[in-house]
Amino acid sequence: MTTIKLHNTRTRGKEVLDPINPDDVRLYLCGPTVYDRAHLGNARPVVVFDVLYRLLREVYGPDHVSYARNFTDVDDKINATAVARKEAGAPGTLEELVQERTEETISWYLADMAELGALEPDHMPRATAYIPQMIAMIEELIAKGHAYPDGAGHVLFSVKSYKDYGALSGRSVDDMIAGARVEVADNKRDPMDFVLWKPSTDELPGWESPWGRGRPGWHIECSAMSHELFGDSFDIHGGGNDLMFPHHENEIAQSCCAHPEGDFAKIWLHNEMLQVEGKKMSKSLGNFFTVRDLLEQGYPGEVIRFVFLQTHYRKPMDWTDKKAKEAEATLRKWRALTAGIEPAPSAAAAVIAALSDDLNTAGAVAELHKLATTGDAASLLASAQLMGLLTEELGAWAKGEEVDLSVYEQALFDARAVAMESKDFAEVDRLKSAYLEAGVEVRMSKQGVELVPGAGFDPAKLEAALKPL
Repeated sequence: MTTIKLHNTRTRGKEVLDPINPDDVRLYLCGPTVYDRAHLGNARPVVVFDVLYRLLREVYGPDHVSYARNFTDVDDKINATAVARKEAGAPGTLEELVQERTEETISWYLADMAELGALEPDHMPRATAYIPQMIAMIEELIAKGHAYPDGAGHVLFSVKSYKDYGALSGRSVDDMIAGARVEVADNKRDPMDFVLWKPSTDELPGWESPWGRGRPGWHIECSAMSHELFGDSFDIHGGGNDLMFPHHENEIAQSCCAHPEGDFAKIWLHNEMLQVEGKKMSKSLGNFFTVRDLLEQGYPGEVIRFVFLQTHYRKPMDWTDKKAKEAEATLRKWRALTAGIEPAPSAAAAVIAALSDDLNTAGAVAELHKLATTGDAASLLASAQLMGLLTEELGAWAKGEEVDLSVYEQALFDARAVAMESKDFAEVDRLKSAYLEAGVEVRMSKQGVELVPGAGFDPAKLEAALKPL
């Protein structure tokens, strides 16, 4: 069987994946808080762990892998959107408006991630469906001396009660206090203590508990849901590296204190952040994009996915328009090469080996280029599909724009031949400009002219380029 090695954040090294139960390999990914559209950075872990999910299914069999990605559907940001709608005159109670917003946002999220070729996980738990499990875990933590109620409706976790706090991020508690915005409150025994349960107003979502009507803190959600689905120990826990502290540190503390007989997650994987044109994505810089924004601007979901996969998940990824255009051109060539071809029985060994080496998607993409260069269309198709590329589901964007470019290539070739004699290159320059405006890359050599459709390819503009002025 293929050996998969993954970089474990907790041990700072690459480890062989040795599943607790090879018949049920379990993967948990922290999912979105559903108050708005997913931005481009939110999509990166989805694509990264979708590739891991596909690899695990390839190695262990589709029926022997369980993948969970949660929805946080109770949160102050969700409540804020409901309050804003209520103030704008929307009918219904605040609780109904919260429910309406979460349902709407979840449907957006699933549609957008499907456009990127992400398979739906086996489990998509919603926090609001696991409130009894959260309350039970909080009661267990109080009983064992790891949490305490403040008498005013809050329950807090005592960080000092867990001696290994900080092991995941490799920082001491003092360093974390200095480097984080720690909420100082009178009800905390220690500045690092965090909320497990908090009061809720009558108008907002809330549940009855031993500490009064309230709602869970963010961190307890994943601990309770993963335990309910996967038990005391499971194989892999993933997320963006921005979740390492405090969310994942807090998850570990809660879970290991509530269920000390287990290991919680054996391997922790964290993907690096995303940039746009070399800068941190932010609304103030005007480079903040949701996935839907890019799709509506004409970037196919498959192209977005391919750009993501060209960078190793543990390295910062830079989204650029240039990369997107190059990715689109490559995918067009590969789709042309594999058109009408049946995929090979399995992906190429070199592609599987790259993915099995800490999910080296960049290395796997390099192997896809080699297969395309040698003309091994069947292996290229099988290997790309293992990575969620060149699938039938993602191919509509390419099918709708198949145009015979030979007449346009010949027109430019002929214009260049005339210009070489007359030394007047005005028509050559006009055609080149018109082709570029139509979203076509122009490649000229002594042998001829090659036109390659890119991002934003518009056949109508191309046709207009040959009409008399």
